[in-house]
Amino acid sequence: MDFRDHAYTNTTYDQLSPSDFTYKMSAKEVDDFVKLRISNKFLFSGRRNASMGAWRAILKHMNLHHKMTHVQASKKWENMKKKYKELKSPPEGFKVFPENWPNFQLMDDAMMGRLEGNAPILTVNTSDRYNGDFLPTKPKRKKLSMMINSTVSSLTSGPEIEVSLNGDEDGEVEEAEPEESQELDRIMQEVDNERDMMDSERLVMEREKQVMVRERMVLQRERTVLDREIAAVDRDRASLERERATIEREKAVLERERSMVERDRDEVRRDRMCLEREKARLERLFATKERTVTEEVTEDRSKTKDSDDTERRERFLDLFEKLIENF
Repeated sequence: MDFRDHAYTNTTYDQLSPSDFTYKMSAKEVDDFVKLRISNKFLFSGRRNASMGAWRAILKHMNLHHKMTHVQASKKWENMKKKYKELKSPPEGFKVFPENWPNFQLMDDAMMGRLEGNAPILTVNTSDRYNGDFLPTKPKRKKLSMMINSTVSSLTSGPEIEVSLNGDEDGEVEEAEPEESQELDRIMQEVDNERDMMDSERLVMEREKQVMVRERMVLQRERTVLDREIAAVDRDRASLERERATIEREKAVLERERSMVERDRDEVRRDRMCLEREKARLERLFATKERTVTEEVTEDRSKTKDSDDTERRERFLDLFEKLIENF
C-alpha cells in the first residue's frame, strides 16, 4: 500500500505501525529485487546497520521505500532463500516439485552466481537513515519508552529519573531516537532471524523425525521379513539334513547291494566255468558214445545182412529140394 493512499493523510511515517504497510511485489519487481540483492551483496558486509542501509538503498532504487520496510525486504529475501533450499535439497523421503514455484529458476541462477552484474551497483547514503523518506520499522516512541522504563526499573539506587514523552522534552528524546531506534531495529532483526532459523531447524527436525519414524517402520517390516526368511531357511536346512541322511542310508544300501551283485557275479562266473567244463566233458562223452553206437550199428547191420543171406540160401535150397522131389 502506498503511503499517499493511506487513510492517515495528516500523519507522519513515525506515527504509523509497520503492520499498516503490506505490499505484494509483482513478478518484475521480484526479478529486479533478486538481481539487485545479488549484484550488491558487497553492501551486506555484516557491520552494524550495514544490512539496513543496503536494503533501504535497494528499496529506494526500486521506488518501494514508501511501500516496504528494510525488515520486510530482509525477511522476504530470507524466506525466498529458505524455500529455494527446501526445494533444491529436500530431506530424504520427501518429494518436491520445484517447477511449481515460479521463482525457483530465478533463485537457482542467483545462488549459482549467474545473476552477478545483471543489476546496477548501488551506494548507501548514510543520511537516508535519519530522514523521513522510509517507512518505520517499529513504533519508535513506544520502543524508546519501553527501553527507558526498563532502564529506570533496573536501577536500585541513585536519584530518581523522570522521563516525559510529551511537551517540551520531546526534542531531547528525538535527538537520541535515531541511534537507539537503529540499535533496537538491529536487535529485533537478529531476534527475527534467530526465530526464523529456529523455525527452520524445528521444521527440519520434524521432517527428520518423520523420516526416522518411517525408516524405523521400514526396518521393523524388513526385520519381520528377515525373521520369516530365517525361519524358512532353518526349515529348508532341516529338510536338507533329513534328505542328506536319507541319501546316506540309500547310499549304504546301494553299497551293500553292489557288494551282493559282485558276489553273485563271481558265483555266476564260477558256475559258467563249471558249465563250460561240463559241456566239454559231455561233448567228449557224446563223441565217444557216438563212435560206439556207430560201430554197434555197423556191426548189427553186418550181422543182419549175413542172417538174411543165410535165410535166402536156406529158402532156395528148400525150394530146390521140393522141385527135385516133384520130378
